[in-house]
Amino acid sequence: MWRDFSVSSVSAGFVAVLVGFTSSAVIVFQAAEAAGASPAEVSSWIGALCIGMGATSIGLSLYFRAPMLTAWSTPGAALLATSLTGVTMAEAIGAFVVSAVLITTCGVTGWFERVMERIPQTIASAMLAGVLLRFGMDVFVAMKTEFVLVFTMFAAYLIVKRISPRYVIVMVLLIGTAIAWFQQLIQVDQLGVDITNPVLTVPVFSWSAIVGIALPLFVVTMASQNVPGVAVIRAAGYKTPISPLISWTGGATLLLAPFGGYALNLAAITAAICLGKEAHEDPSKRYTAAVSAGFFYLLLGVFGATVATVFAAFPKELVLAVAGLALLSTIGTSLATAVRDEHNREAALITFLITASGVTLFGIGAAFWGLVGGIAAMFAFSARRAQ
Repeated sequence: MWRDFSVSSVSAGFVAVLVGFTSSAVIVFQAAEAAGASPAEVSSWIGALCIGMGATSIGLSLYFRAPMLTAWSTPGAALLATSLTGVTMAEAIGAFVVSAVLITTCGVTGWFERVMERIPQTIASAMLAGVLLRFGMDVFVAMKTEFVLVFTMFAAYLIVKRISPRYVIVMVLLIGTAIAWFQQLIQVDQLGVDITNPVLTVPVFSWSAIVGIALPLFVVTMASQNVPGVAVIRAAGYKTPISPLISWTGGATLLLAPFGGYALNLAAITAAICLGKEAHEDPSKRYTAAVSAGFFYLLLGVFGATVATVFAAFPKELVLAVAGLALLSTIGTSLATAVRDEHNREAALITFLITASGVTLFGIGAAFWGLVGGIAAMFAFSARRAQ
């Protein structure tokens, strides 16, 4: 196993964690605060989630020898930030437990995998491209505020990609960090050492919290996170069985819910970083990128407050540029797969546009609605051709 690791795979794992944590941690903080969490409880939430992501990413990736990266439910956190007001912490934890039981049931029974097997690859790839499009565009949007930093990183990407594609993201990250340091964009004046202390909350079950929090959290986690997560895995060519992945993320959530681990699921955007060629040229060795990410997540869980300030020290534009450049090849591959089948090309385009629009209906994200719209269009066009 140790021979399978490379500088590029460890770098990809670090970038995945950097992107995942810095892009959505603030939403998790907002969700915890909406439940009236104390600073110690907020730290416990972050610690539980990061330890859960680290343990499941490492365990699943080593077992299946494939890059299986997990994440916290970002849309779930957004849902909680608006629905936990007036709910006690114990009732919120009870809702997390119920949601975890539902997720685990979907994995153990195989219901979720049977549904996913019926989704055409062109539609799934179009949905993935729509999810990732914003990250590719953000590279150039970030140039408006930090042109020198981002343009230099983009130029470095073009040059290193031609000379040594395997280490392109490593070099882009190093060059970007060096420029940000010289421009005094990295804020390290408030760094300190602090270890996360878990806070156990005994769950209380109430019908209002189950209906108003647990069920919506379950739906958005499965529809907005696990669906695109499976699409990323399949688009990368991995045939890993899905049911065990869902079962383990649900089981880990059930175990960590009393400490604030509200929902773990398959990663999509950050997983794409570990699944691409930039992580490792050999697909059979890319699992080391997810293992590396899992290790970094464990560090975040143990030294949550300390590492959080380190990640927060990076300028936003650097994070956007690294994420977008790391995902360029995945976006291109997904688009190529989406339009490959002439008969389903228009349905795939509809999926891509709906997903890229970012529309949210009934608390469910655009990825799910893009999938629904594309499949509906596919059936409509198939019926028209049959006439």
